[in-house]
Amino acid sequence: MEMANYILSILRTNLNIVWSWGFNSPKPTQNGLSFKVQGFLHKGWVVVKYNEGTDLFGIKLLTDQLKEIKSIEGIYVNQLIDMIDDMVECCDNYDQKVKNEYSLE
Repeated sequence: MEMANYILSILRTNLNIVWSWGFNSPKPTQNGLSFKVQGFLHKGWVVVKYNEGTDLFGIKLLTDQLKEIKSIEGIYVNQLIDMIDDMVECCDNYDQKVKNEYSLE
């Protein structure tokens, strides 16, 4: 539970980005945190796990049925939000793609 709270405290440092993911349903996991997102690129679960041996984090994207889609290891604490954002929400030509998706023009 302590690591889950620590990860939540990291995410709270930039709530505007975290809210853009549709962040919800946070749950503590063994040495980490899982939560649901409804991002532009990924809708499903994100699992963030701390690796004590390397003092780094790993991120996994899972479907709603908990099937693993993508996994990245070796993430420094100061990269955590940006890495999740790149996996869940942002992409090349993000502004234009969002406008096209939601007909904002």
